Amino acid sequence: MKRSAAKPCACQSVKRCQSKQAGRLFLWFPVPHTLAKVIPFLETRSLAFELMQERPGLGIDCTFGQAQAMAQHLAQLVAPRELKETQVLFVRGTLQPQIEDFSDMASLQRFITVSQSDWLVDMLAGDRFTSHFQPIVSLQDTSEIYGHEALLRGIDQQGNLVMPGAIFAQAIEAGLIPQLDRAARLSAIAQASQHQLNRRIFVNFTPTALYDPVSCLRSTLAAIDKAGIRHEQVVFEVVESDNPQDLEHLKTVLNYYREVGFAIALDDLGSGYSGLNLLHQLRPDFIKLDMELIRDVHQDPYKASITEKLLEIAQKLNIQTVAEGIECVEELHWLKQRGATFAQGYLIGQPSAVPLATTHRFD
Repeated sequence: MKRSAAKPCACQSVKRCQSKQAGRLFLWFPVPHTLAKVIPFLETRSLAFELMQERPGLGIDCTFGQAQAMAQHLAQLVAPRELKETQVLFVRGTLQPQIEDFSDMASLQRFITVSQSDWLVDMLAGDRFTSHFQPIVSLQDTSEIYGHEALLRGIDQQGNLVMPGAIFAQAIEAGLIPQLDRAARLSAIAQASQHQLNRRIFVNFTPTALYDPVSCLRSTLAAIDKAGIRHEQVVFEVVESDNPQDLEHLKTVLNYYREVGFAIALDDLGSGYSGLNLLHQLRPDFIKLDMELIRDVHQDPYKASITEKLLEIAQKLNIQTVAEGIECVEELHWLKQRGATFAQGYLIGQPSAVPLATTHRFD
């Protein structure tokens, strides 16, 4: 089996494992006691195994599908801490692990989670994604489309759309957010290029999914340049983070984006606890007001007070605002009267595979 000299960036590396692919499953246990619980299980199923000398562990010749099933059974035998601390590696073929293989090592718990994510791994490996677009309009004239937000959709093996909620939930469980985040960015760019969008393109991204801004974002930048999309057209949306440890990393990512001419939006402002702190730390070009804050804002005094203050701050700092999730005319009028810049929501237009060319004017 040919082995490459170097692994791709972690943001790009997704392997489609066939269930019948032969190889060897390696298990390293935290203590001999764990190994003592596993051996009787293997013997009752007549599974041949080889004990390791250097630390409690063993190797089992099996297919990848058998390895997945075996891991599920082992999870019932060991304690929660053993589940987290037992290390697993599946190597294709009959070779002993090589140095480059060990980057694929995972806990038994994560190996099981990833095994349950075969549909997502297959979707990532096959690049079966597309983007739908939702219009963002001027609140002064809602028939004037300012831009579109690109929203990820998956495509299953039957060609049906898979909504992003299920995709991202599984990606978080399986530790596949870096790969999914990259796929979402590239899909947004490809679809925007295909539809020849010449207005602003709002693209979601997860900064904490990027291990290194330069290497992880190089493919995104190359795709934008290849598509002929102007850098000033692109607005990257970052969801606010409640983890202060991520802040310096976040600043590094956003500085990289700004240096090459992209604009920055702070998404879902008002949905977490750290929004105002991030506002002064990141100094975005746009803030997007969370839809839960906008819902019934015209008749909820608590939401109204918070939203008015956010709009006032944004106006003083010369930051443009996008009110998300607008579903009724009353919300729209309330926001317009208080100086919000742009509007987005089902009242304006739903996400669609073909970006809307026109929207209705609400007076």
